[in-house]
Amino acid sequence: MATTRRRRPVAAARLAEVLGAQLDQLVPGEQRPLDVVDLGGGTGGLAIDVARRGHHVTVVDPSPDALASLERRLADDHLEGTVAARQGDASDLVALLGPGAVDVVLCHRVLEVVDDPAAVLSDAAAVLRPGGTLSLLVAQKHALVLGQAVAGNLAAARQTWDDPRRLDFAAVTALVEAAGFAVLEADGIGAVAELVGETAVESPGAWADLYALEAAVSRDPAFRALAPHVHVLAQLPPEQVLSGF
Repeated sequence: MATTRRRRPVAAARLAEVLGAQLDQLVPGEQRPLDVVDLGGGTGGLAIDVARRGHHVTVVDPSPDALASLERRLADDHLEGTVAARQGDASDLVALLGPGAVDVVLCHRVLEVVDDPAAVLSDAAAVLRPGGTLSLLVAQKHALVLGQAVAGNLAAARQTWDDPRRLDFAAVTALVEAAGFAVLEADGIGAVAELVGETAVESPGAWADLYALEAAVSRDPAFRALAPHVHVLAQLPPEQVLSGF
């Protein structure tokens, strides 16, 4: 019996479409592959999507187990050679890749788990070419507080609210700009989709309706602020001068 491939969750599909369209816009009218590094890319779900669009991707991750899973995944999908794996973290980027070596840095779900987000963004800027682009996905404080409170975890919600390490859109924007980037676009990811149960979107029509709604509200400031994640596309100046390297 043939198996039916499971449809992507709406939030994941929306993120993939947003990022894909943004990468396409970086080389309009050209088929030039971009040099992309996926920082903290783990087992390569995002990297493989980007590689399938024709770009050169390197995954940098501190976990040897995750990188081994990436290599197995590439072999299973007959994609060997499309994605390179390097063990390390943000502080190793320049040593692994060299300064000004890539066009795009993907930094998804990293800033919320590191001790120094500003240092991560500085390291990302160091490996980008002038005019290079940063794709940043960050979990947002407001959505986490609401989720914990609704679940009855009130003490945890209060701790999250008081935790200075938790980021919201304003804090993310400030960090990005302090690292020398200009914000080009920002989308709330999952603002509506993450509130809707899977059973409500079992039919293709319902899934399409939810996707259309998610896309429509993703840049509304109020919905973006409450989204579980925010995706920020930012760019260095064409002639960015980096100090300290």
